[in-house]
Amino acid sequence: MSSTTDKIKGLANEAAGNVKQAVGNATGNDKLVAEGKAQELKGEAQKTVGDVKDGAKSLADKVTGKH
Repeated sequence: MSSTTDKIKGLANEAAGNVKQAVGNATGNDKLVAEGKAQELKGEAQKTVGDVKDGAKSLADKVTGKH
């Protein structure tokens, strides 16, 4: 998966997780709140993977002289 794909999927999971948390809070559904938090954290991790891939590519480009 490309770094951009990781970041997009991460943002989508974060957004969906936030919606689940909001609905769970509004309806008093603690299970939905927990699921939303877990999905949000998954999204944050996916975005971090994308950032790491970008950093590794940037470093590799510097080492090989590519721009």
